[in-house]
Amino acid sequence: MSGVGASTGTSTEVSAQPRSARRFTGLLPHRLLRWRRPLWWQEIGIIALGYWLYSLGRNAVPKQASIAERHGRDIQSLQDWMHLNWELSINRWFAAHEWAATIINYYYSTLHFIVTPAVLIWLFLKRSHLYRGIRTVLFVTSIVGLVGFYLYPVAPPRLLAGFGYVDTVVKFHTWGSFADPSIAQHSNQFAAMPSLHTAWAVWCGVVLWVCARRMWVRILGILYPMATITVIMGTANHFILDAVGGIIVLAIGFGIQALLSGHGAFVAPFDAPDVGMPDQPLPHLSRQP
Repeated sequence: MSGVGASTGTSTEVSAQPRSARRFTGLLPHRLLRWRRPLWWQEIGIIALGYWLYSLGRNAVPKQASIAERHGRDIQSLQDWMHLNWELSINRWFAAHEWAATIINYYYSTLHFIVTPAVLIWLFLKRSHLYRGIRTVLFVTSIVGLVGFYLYPVAPPRLLAGFGYVDTVVKFHTWGSFADPSIAQHSNQFAAMPSLHTAWAVWCGVVLWVCARRMWVRILGILYPMATITVIMGTANHFILDAVGGIIVLAIGFGIQALLSGHGAFVAPFDAPDVGMPDQPLPHLSRQP
């Protein structure tokens, strides 16, 4: 009987070894996947490079107004067919209430570039064991979004004549209007699909929901992308399908990060230390053995 038991144990070990050997460990070299505490000056350089590429790529998209307007009308027709045509009602409500329109105008012009960096800084300081993977998701998402802008230019609802959309920024003379030549010359107005406002906001929401310890912060993380989607429709800057496109490119960003590293963005490198961290890892963020 002992011989049988020994044989069984050996068989189990042998069968377990191929499973371990077959485990996918990512496309990047193993040495690049080991834990390294992020350095602030490197991260500032990476973020600056990413923003430069974002600005360069967004504004390098051919400004083909007729093609972008046709694509915008196609999206409007598709949404009408799908009964997802909520933008006009939301936009008209805000256009009829100056106080509300002013709030969403400033929200659209500012929070996109405040909340996302703030979440990145919080990750850098409080979740350094997860920072690199989650930052990679945001970087890849933005690059994929730029490809979408180039391949499929789309005019936002506010630039489509004949549908009744109101450009709330222009109507109420809010700072940040694309009608202002000093602003319009630095931004491509036909980069509506996918909505990176949505992609970045959902990224922030997912990060806060998964990584934050306080429940009120996690709830704010859920409310932020919901408010952002309402704002992009209220200002007539995006269709709801643009928002769906933003969520899709974010999912692609998570997928590419997992493909590169061999694990999800919220799984720390196996050798990440717990000692010296500003905050202990959350129970639901287990590391690989």
